Amino acid sequence: MQSVNQQDHPTGCQDEGDEPERLAHFLEQEKGYSAEDIVKRLSITTSYNGEEVVSKIALVITLDGKHTVMLRYAPGSVVTRERSAVAAARLLVPDYQIPLVCVTNGKDGVLLDTYKGKPLAQSLAEFPTKEELEAMTLQYEPFTNPKKIEREKRILNAFDVDL
Repeated sequence: MQSVNQQDHPTGCQDEGDEPERLAHFLEQEKGYSAEDIVKRLSITTSYNGEEVVSKIALVITLDGKHTVMLRYAPGSVVTRERSAVAAARLLVPDYQIPLVCVTNGKDGVLLDTYKGKPLAQSLAEFPTKEELEAMTLQYEPFTNPKKIEREKRILNAFDVDL
């Protein structure tokens, strides 16, 4: 079972407080995105051992009607959250895999290609501007293999079940 929700209350890997607003402000002021490009406070609900697990998404950048970059907030080390963030990007949209994911603690950040799992930027300062993102050639391929979907759900749940 999987569902996606936009929520009006704080969400995140843990209590993210005002982090989605701060991240959105950074993207708008420093990187040229508009408020219309940014969707805040999403979640993925999956089932784990018969219990619902809610995985929080701080925000998503949408370009040309497609979710293009997912940002997950995680206090502490961003490296430890990379794999679960890739799993979330593969599960959030039923029609395609979100091509890029950024894990940030509000200060540090890493931007990953979700198809290869490779880092594209090692800091929030290196995060692409809207113009740079629009110039990138990005894939929006379906992620539909049932075995792989279950594997990604297990990975996501393993990181988020206790949070």
